[in-house]
Amino acid sequence: MKLRSRVVCAAPVAVLLVLAGCSTTTSSQISTSSSEPTSNTSGSSALAANLPATDALRTQLLAAGAGLNSIPVAEFTGLAPGLTYYALDKQTNIYWAGARLQPAPTPNSSPPSQAQISSQDAGSYYVFQQSKGGQWTAYAAGNEGPNTVCPIAIPPAVLSVWGWPAGGCRPSGA
Repeated sequence: MKLRSRVVCAAPVAVLLVLAGCSTTTSSQISTSSSEPTSNTSGSSALAANLPATDALRTQLLAAGAGLNSIPVAEFTGLAPGLTYYALDKQTNIYWAGARLQPAPTPNSSPPSQAQISSQDAGSYYVFQQSKGGQWTAYAAGNEGPNTVCPIAIPPAVLSVWGWPAGGCRPSGA
């Protein structure tokens, strides 16, 4: 299933404002911290800079990704470790990110949550775009099959600093 919808979330300074602005449900159980590196590659080029993902950024990406499918943020525990990428395209001053949302577990006797359903079959990988000082826009990139066009073209310089395949929508193995 290819989703072309998008959600726009404000990028306020306070994390709580992001959650309040992007979702009607918040949870103090959301895990946004990680000791994982931002990505498997580091450094920058003259055209793009690989940046560290902060807890505030992770919270914003989680809210934007959950909002894309109108799923409450509380149905997720955070972002999957080792699959969060963040960079700046120096030519356009646009920030880019990629992340997999991690659905919260449900009791064995309960039906799967909307978050779990949306995360099946690699459906939980998202690409995000933000103009400097602007808002995050989320794009579902997880259900793209072989030879399928991405919902948004990520600049080649950003793909390069992340170590993603040329024209890719997500890292290898995501």
